[in-house]
Amino acid sequence: MKIKATRKNKSEGFYQGLFFLTASISVLAVGLITVMIFYNAWPAFREIGLWDLLSGNKWTPTASNPLFGLLPMIVGSMVITLLALVIGLPIGIATSIFLAELAKGKFAAVLRRSVEMLAAVPSVVYGFVGLTLVVPFVQRLGGTGLSILSAGIILGVMILPTMISVYEVSLRAVPSEFKEGSLALGASHWQTIGRVLIPASRSGLLTAIALSIGRAVGETMAVILVAGNIPLIPDSILDPARTLTVNIIMEMGYVEPGSLHYSALFATGAILFVFIMFINIGVQLITRKAVKK
Repeated sequence: MKIKATRKNKSEGFYQGLFFLTASISVLAVGLITVMIFYNAWPAFREIGLWDLLSGNKWTPTASNPLFGLLPMIVGSMVITLLALVIGLPIGIATSIFLAELAKGKFAAVLRRSVEMLAAVPSVVYGFVGLTLVVPFVQRLGGTGLSILSAGIILGVMILPTMISVYEVSLRAVPSEFKEGSLALGASHWQTIGRVLIPASRSGLLTAIALSIGRAVGETMAVILVAGNIPLIPDSILDPARTLTVNIIMEMGYVEPGSLHYSALFATGAILFVFIMFINIGVQLITRKAVKK
């Protein structure tokens, strides 16, 4: 018995060490990426200035007098992401409620698999579909069709798998006693969903929104194909725009390593990194308050 206990302890110690090592590697990888981004971005922060980067409205890195203003890309990223949430959030919430409370049997399984398949579609395919279907439709409303609206529609569809899967799990995690108690007090099924299940799963909804924002802000390939990619502050959702991620991808291929332009692109990534980090921290704080309540 002692030999078996010793072997069991050694086995548990081995797996604990293995899991600790893999977790440490993940943390180390994130740390190294962070250091690399900010190390390469520092020359731009030093020579251009953080405020000039954030508030400048012109991006002309190859001109004789180069300007590195990221405000058009910041506005483009925020507006496209907000529009994607406006489009995707109601559909995602409704689908999650339907899957968790109303759909039954094979139909529910087929619908759930369809949502999972949406997550497996490559980004460039979404962009191609947007270029051939969404852009001509938006073009009828005005402009060239390569616009914020086109990008918002495509991203609104792309965030659905993340939002639906996360929020459905949250709805199913609500204790059954909540639902049973509401129904026992005479509330209808829809009243129970609206007044009990949705408020009780608020933390899960906030998590789904945060992950969807990260998905939308970080998307590149689909946005390149449908947004127009012009570094100007848009006047309407029918105007073209460029996002922070697209700005990096479009110019990193020809930029000279070590140049100020090169550092400004890393500064773009650093600003995007901080932006997403603040969103995650804010959502975590709100979620903790919701859980305490």
